[in-house]
Amino acid sequence: MIKIVRTSSENKDFTDLVKLLDADLAERDGDDHAFYHQFNKIDIIKHAVVLYENKKPLGCGAIKEFDATAMEVKRMYTSPESRGKGIATKILLELEKWTKELSYEKCVLETGKRQPEAIQLYTKSGYKKIPNYGQYKGVANSICFEKILNLF
Repeated sequence: MIKIVRTSSENKDFTDLVKLLDADLAERDGDDHAFYHQFNKIDIIKHAVVLYENKKPLGCGAIKEFDATAMEVKRMYTSPESRGKGIATKILLELEKWTKELSYEKCVLETGKRQPEAIQLYTKSGYKKIPNYGQYKGVANSICFEKILNLF
């Protein structure tokens, strides 16, 4: 049975999944990892989700305020053995639903060019490429996306 739990960065399953995410990103990002890692601290995330199947945590994601109209999608991860089963899509949909409930108009996010699975997920989920924002301006490996959410 699949269950998605809304939580925060204080949730141990969330932090354990994020440790696996960080290890995966360290390998993918190589020398660039330290730059990206500084923007991905989870000590103050109030809006996180963990997806469970039969009580086993398989994936996670989070949102945090980007500006007055947008939430930023952060810390998306699915365990390797669970990939290709639609788990990340379920997590992303829950984050978008939560964003709308909090009265934000859109989601924005950054991902790396070395993460083709993430790019595919966001593209098929209706995200459009936008100019790199904030700390990602001018970073060749970064791709930024946004999705305007239907509030009705």
